[in-house]
Amino acid sequence: MLTIKNLINGQSVEPIAGNYLDNINPATGEVYARIPDSDERDVDAATAAANAAFPAWSTTPKEKRSAALLKLSSLIEKNLDKLALAETNDQGKPLWLSKSVDIPRAVSNFHFYATAALHTHTEAHAMEQTAINYTLRTPIGVAGCISPWNLPLYLFTWKIAPALAAGCTVVAKPSEITPMTAYILGELSIEAGFPPGVLNIVHGLGPKVGMSIVSHPQIPAISFTGGTKTGEIISATAGPMFKKLSLELGGKNPTIVFADADFDKTVQTAVRSAFSNQGEICLCGSRLLIERSIYEKFKDAFVQEVKKLKVGDPLVEENWLGAIASKPHFEKILSYIDLAKQEGGQLLCGGNTVTPSGRCANGYFIEPTVFENLPFDCRTNQEEIFGPVVTLQPFDTEEEVLQYANSTRYGLACSLWTSDLSRAHRLANQLQFGIVWINCWLLRDLRTPFGGMKGSGVGREGGFEALNFFTEERNVCIRI
Repeated sequence: MLTIKNLINGQSVEPIAGNYLDNINPATGEVYARIPDSDERDVDAATAAANAAFPAWSTTPKEKRSAALLKLSSLIEKNLDKLALAETNDQGKPLWLSKSVDIPRAVSNFHFYATAALHTHTEAHAMEQTAINYTLRTPIGVAGCISPWNLPLYLFTWKIAPALAAGCTVVAKPSEITPMTAYILGELSIEAGFPPGVLNIVHGLGPKVGMSIVSHPQIPAISFTGGTKTGEIISATAGPMFKKLSLELGGKNPTIVFADADFDKTVQTAVRSAFSNQGEICLCGSRLLIERSIYEKFKDAFVQEVKKLKVGDPLVEENWLGAIASKPHFEKILSYIDLAKQEGGQLLCGGNTVTPSGRCANGYFIEPTVFENLPFDCRTNQEEIFGPVVTLQPFDTEEEVLQYANSTRYGLACSLWTSDLSRAHRLANQLQFGIVWINCWLLRDLRTPFGGMKGSGVGREGGFEALNFFTEERNVCIRI
C-alpha cells in the first residue's frame, strides 16, 4: 500500500504526529493508500520553509521562474498516463476524461502562467507638468492555496501556477479525498529543480490543515475553491486578519433554451453539461429552463440521450459516468433524490444506484437522474447537489426565465441557447452570473476572468487577474 508524504522544504516528509488517513478508491470502495493526517505543526514547518525561500524566489528573474514552470509543465505532460490513472483511482471519473481534460489542463495551466508572467505590465499616469505616477507590483509573500476534490490536479495547478509565476512561494493543501496527483506533482517539482521551500504541499483534513493555513499569520493571501459554507468560514477567519482572499465557491447553474436554438446541438451539449464528471463540476448545468413551445420535444430528446449514458467502471472506455467521489457525497446525492420526490418531482429517468459487476461491485455509482414538475424555488432547485441530478422546467417569457435563473443564492455560470443575437446580448447583461456562455458550455479561454457573483465567490481567477491577485500594488509619485 502506497504511503503519501508531505512536501516541505523540497523533501518528502512524514507528518510530524505520525498519523495517517485512509485513501479510498470510490470505484471499488477499497483503501489503496495512506495520506498524512497533518496538523498545524506541519503547516508551521511548511510556512517557515516558504518564508525562507521567498526572498530569493521573488527576486529571481521572470525568465528563470518561467523556465522552471515550463519544465514542470513538460514533466506533467510526460507523465500524463500515470497522472490520469491516479486521478481516476482517486476521484472516480472515467479514465478517458482524466486523459483528455484534467491532466492536459494541468499542463496548460503551468504553460500559460509561465509565459504570461513574461508579459505583465504596469501603468503610468502623468499629472501634466506636476508629477508622474507609476505602479509597481511585487509578490505578496507566501500564498495559501486550497483546492477541491472534483477536478483535483486541474484546480490545484490553477492556483499554484499563477502564485509561483508571480513570485510567491506556496503552502498548498489538496483535498484529503483526492490527494494522489498532488503528491505526484510534488515529486515532479523536485525533479524540475524547484528550489526547496518554493512549493510546499501539506496533506490532511480541512478543519486541521486547511484552517491552519487560513489562520496562519505569515500567510497573507488565501486562494480557495470549494463549498460556499466553507467559504463563509474562511472569510470569517481571514477577514479580520486583513488577508487577501480569492474564493471560488458553489454553483446552481441554469441552462436556458429558447425555441430558436439549434435543437440537436443544444440537446447534446445540455446532456454533457449536466452529467460530465458525474455532475461534480461547479459549472455543470443542473437546472434546464426550456421555452414552453419546445418543452415536450426537448424533454423527450434529452431523456432519450441521457438513457444512453453508461455508468460503471471508470477504467472501461465506453462508460461515460464513473463513481461518485466519496461515500458521504454518494449518500448526500441520494438524499437529494429522495427530497426531489418528496417535493413532488416527477422522475423521468435514473434515480437509482448502480452495482457494476467485478471489481466495482462495492463502488459508489448513481444513474444520471432527471426530474420535472418542481417549482423554481423548491430546495431541489435552489441548493447545490453537485451530482448527476438535474431538473427540467418550462418558461414562457424572458422576464420569467430571468426570475427563475437569478433566483438562487449562487451566481457562478449559466449557458444561454438562442439564434437571436439581440436577445443573447440583452439577457447576458441581466443574468447574475460571472460567466455567461452563449450557444456553448465550458469553452474556456485562460486569459479571461473566472469567478462568480453572490454566494458563488469573491474575486476572479484566470488570466492576469490571478497574477495580480498574488501581488501587492504600490503607487510611486514623483514630483517633476
